[in-house]
Amino acid sequence: MPPLLDPVVAPGSMGRLTQPVLRADDLTLRPWQPADAPAVAAAYAEPGIQRWHTRSMTGDEALTWIHHWPDRWKQETGAGWAVTEGAGLIGQMSLRKLNFTDGLVEVSYWVLPQARGRQVAARALTALTNWVFDDAGFHRVEVRHSAANPPSCRVAEKAGFPLEGVLRRQALHTDGWHDMHLHARVKE
Repeated sequence: MPPLLDPVVAPGSMGRLTQPVLRADDLTLRPWQPADAPAVAAAYAEPGIQRWHTRSMTGDEALTWIHHWPDRWKQETGAGWAVTEGAGLIGQMSLRKLNFTDGLVEVSYWVLPQARGRQVAARALTALTNWVFDDAGFHRVEVRHSAANPPSCRVAEKAGFPLEGVLRRQALHTDGWHDMHLHARVKE
């Protein structure tokens, strides 16, 4: 059955591009590099990141995770950026659940403890969202996080993502089912 509408974002339009390097003041969002693997493994050993992202990684698993991102970019199933300050890795931003038909993406992020409290995630999220709207052509960006994670709520709100609602018992964490907050921005 043929659709009545064209996709908001043409399939193949993102994967044909080189993944961009984005800037947010003193922060750089760049594609992952193999040299990041030890820092990624260390990040996923940090209790706060483990709690909300429900995974851990060895160094080899982190390297495999990093090597997977270029394929996800080309296949348009996701995109990941290392957030750096100077030469140091301090966080990550990723696009997940890309829906080209409806022009919708979901964003996830984490920031290392030494970079928390400086609006790193909010600034990086703003830069990524601007690129998603202005260059990639998407219409809506969503952030979902556990309702038990107030810092993530503050990040979303500081980046201009108002709370739209609560998704009851939507995500399974190590301590059980969590309600999830849904925040979103739409292209103006």
